[in-house]
Amino acid sequence: MPVETALSGLPRYRLVPGPTPLERLDRLAAHVGHHGLYAKRDDCMALGMGGNKLRSLEFWLGEALVRQADTLLVAGRRTSNQCRLTAAAAAKCGLRCIVLHNDDPPERAEGNLLLSRLYGAETRFLGPMEEDERSRRLAELAEQMEASGYRCYIVGDPVVGALGYVACAAELIVQAGEQEAALENVILPGSMGPTEAGFLFGCALAGAPFRVHLVSVEYGIDRLAYLVEDLFSCLCAHTGVTPSVKPASFVRYHERYLGAGYDIPTPEAVAALQTVAALEGMLLEATYTAKTFAGALDLIERGEIASDSPTCLIHTGGVPSFFTQAGDLGLDRL
Repeated sequence: MPVETALSGLPRYRLVPGPTPLERLDRLAAHVGHHGLYAKRDDCMALGMGGNKLRSLEFWLGEALVRQADTLLVAGRRTSNQCRLTAAAAAKCGLRCIVLHNDDPPERAEGNLLLSRLYGAETRFLGPMEEDERSRRLAELAEQMEASGYRCYIVGDPVVGALGYVACAAELIVQAGEQEAALENVILPGSMGPTEAGFLFGCALAGAPFRVHLVSVEYGIDRLAYLVEDLFSCLCAHTGVTPSVKPASFVRYHERYLGAGYDIPTPEAVAALQTVAALEGMLLEATYTAKTFAGALDLIERGEIASDSPTCLIHTGGVPSFFTQAGDLGLDRL
């Protein structure tokens, strides 16, 4: 089944007007003795400095506008890429945006927080708290605002958000054919699940044209696999389409690159960040993409991905985060 058929009729507001680049990484490939290394540059989107959540926002905004919402509500840490891109999308659409951060306010705004404010979002700080409490406070705010006459949409439904990477899978399949890339492997970060499950769903609809490697940056394999497989099932229900190919037949999970845990950089990730910047002029960040690229380079060096097996890494963005990470990584003293 054509991938886009599963998306037809679903509310969508276009924020990514065309395909993001599929770029050959010849110098990085030569560095690790590989032939045919590519990056899908989802960091190269015009709106809000780009990133994977912009694809999700096409469908979140689609729902918001169908519901005639006038206010977007979103929550996350002050370093959140999702909050930054929600603020940018709200500015583009002329909607109000309120961001709740489960952090204490910083001494100065920088990185994603600075950009959210520049895009016109109202940012509120709740103090440190767990995600469940943060979600409760967000729902409480929505109720209060609706009682005052506002029409609110809470950004973040994972099933709706996953649709963005169903579309990305379709996009990459077309690009690989146009560039005669003959891709066999695709590598992307493994985290909360919407990006990963959406991409796997799109691949499954197309008959699994790639082996997909998920490099965990947050959870152990069992937890990551559960999240991804549960969202995959939810996508089947949401779209009314069940692919005949199951993810287990073409996905591989990798947790050896997680290190001490989420948002804790590894030496290998920092080294990969520096190597990719120096060889390709491409910037990564420490939480998601640097660990993913470090994992990819190690898989190639170990021979788990053959040197003649065309491979694409999906750069999911998050680059503004680097500018709040550089000091902690020791890269402000280069």
